[in-house]
Amino acid sequence: MTRIDFHSNVPDKLNYTCRLIRKARAAQCKIVVFDSNKAQLEALNNALWTFSEADFLPHVMAGDRLAEQTPVILTYDDTVPVPHHDILINLTDVSPAHFDQFERMIEIIAIDENAKLAGRERYRFYQQQGHTLSHTTAKTT
Repeated sequence: MTRIDFHSNVPDKLNYTCRLIRKARAAQCKIVVFDSNKAQLEALNNALWTFSEADFLPHVMAGDRLAEQTPVILTYDDTVPVPHHDILINLTDVSPAHFDQFERMIEIIAIDENAKLAGRERYRFYQQQGHTLSHTTAKTT
């Protein structure tokens, strides 16, 4: 069953996601990032190229011919097949389709009230499904 980690009170989802990806890659994990907003996903795509001068975070869009060999996949369509199922990072306010195919999912919850309410609803949904849940409050500095 999928382990689900909630990261709430996130002031900057883009930077926070880049940091999570860097940490997961350091642990040799493969990651899929889902965001239904194409503009935000493109911003993440660009941020991953410039996030850190010391870290190379190889990534491609789902469906790219190099997806099979690339450890980080970005997608705006949660129904598209992906080549690996270690970690799913959800940047939306809905439960992704097929999230239960992943070993672990990380829910990123922004600081605004609508995001918090949607996050609480998803937490209850996953809890009712019997998933192992954890919660971390982002440190704001």
